[in-house]
Amino acid sequence: MARYDRRNALILGAGRSGLAAARVILELHGRAAVADENWKPEALAAFGSEGISCIRAQREHLPDGNFDLVIVSPSIPLTHPWLITARDRGLAIISELELASVYWRGETIAVTGSKGKSSVIKCLTDTLNLAGRPAVTAGNYGIPLCERLLECPDFGAGIIAVTEVSSFQLEHTRTFSPRIAAILNIQPDHLDRHGTMEAYTALKRKIFQAMRPGPSVAAFLPWGLSPLGIPPGVPLLRFGREAWVDWRYTRGTIVHGETKIALSGVFDNPILGQAASLIAGMLAQLGLTPEQIAAGFAAYQPLPHRFQRLGQKRGVTFIDDSKATSLTATQAALKMVGQGVRLIAGGLLKEDDLDFLDEELEDCALKAYLIGQAQDALEAAWRPILPCEKCGDMATAVARAFAEAQPGETILLSPGAASFDQYPGMGARGDDFAKQMANLPD
Repeated sequence: MARYDRRNALILGAGRSGLAAARVILELHGRAAVADENWKPEALAAFGSEGISCIRAQREHLPDGNFDLVIVSPSIPLTHPWLITARDRGLAIISELELASVYWRGETIAVTGSKGKSSVIKCLTDTLNLAGRPAVTAGNYGIPLCERLLECPDFGAGIIAVTEVSSFQLEHTRTFSPRIAAILNIQPDHLDRHGTMEAYTALKRKIFQAMRPGPSVAAFLPWGLSPLGIPPGVPLLRFGREAWVDWRYTRGTIVHGETKIALSGVFDNPILGQAASLIAGMLAQLGLTPEQIAAGFAAYQPLPHRFQRLGQKRGVTFIDDSKATSLTATQAALKMVGQGVRLIAGGLLKEDDLDFLDEELEDCALKAYLIGQAQDALEAAWRPILPCEKCGDMATAVARAFAEAQPGETILLSPGAASFDQYPGMGARGDDFAKQMANLPD
């Protein structure tokens, strides 16, 4: 396995992962310089105070220097001029995740996929800790593995790093070798960066490429996804709803051969049940008992803005699914609620096909309350299916939906679009939904 001690490293990108990687290089007695096109004053202060050289670089010119290692932030694509020049110079190029994985002394398990990764990571980590197995979240979930490396005693010895891995991070992995790795699902995503589904899928498969046979090692795939890329000797386990998979979801239960694990809480539905079957399989592979796994499902609290039940007013349930930034995610949310939905949707659309969820709208939704830039397009597409009202903003949409809702119905914020036309991010959009709910009369 490659080692990166005493290297003269150039880190591309001054975000959180860039700072974490630079700190690790210094810990390894190397030198670190960070290049970015648009430095923020607070970042300059943070990096400079730690002895990290800060370079304000132009897009077309990779900084000169006696560098023998380039560490790339996930935000920088393969086609960036800096990377083209680095490859031409023959420099070693790795990701922050790759750097951290070489030195992490605990176990690593990893999940990639298109949708739902963060909920899987949280449930895995929470359940491990509940069962007395020290675990931390890492990676694309929010805290870089390099950051965990430095904050955990002895570089993480005795701790399981439950790592969410993005396709961006996998572009520059070499030796990242989790004990257990999984692809949760594959759906069209980030094609503006990766170009084709074939390229995107091939990157996702890189999560398996450096795995080595050993005790309790396993690769998990949903039924129907080819095992291409899993190294010889690494066992393949299938999960999903099909009768023939290794770990199967049925209503209220995860089944593995003769073993049955009780499933309760937010994962017990046909949409999230597949994720639950993966979670159960990975935890069992780590040695947890059916009782410990069932307790984890029962205790699980969803992440904010991910199909989060906020409560009820006058018998009407409010669900914040602001994380649903695609219509595919809205389709899943409608299926999870079932009938009696008053849907708040709209924002910046990511897709052109607005008709594919007609069946779910017809079966589940009573009315759509539309906001943001997409409200005209959504009204034109959905009005033949169900009543639509252009509300413009969240306050109006929540007030109108609540005025018309009856006890037993659900007001669901599942926008099916990005938030940046009206909010700095999907979290702020979900917070506004909760604020408007709180302002309603009891």
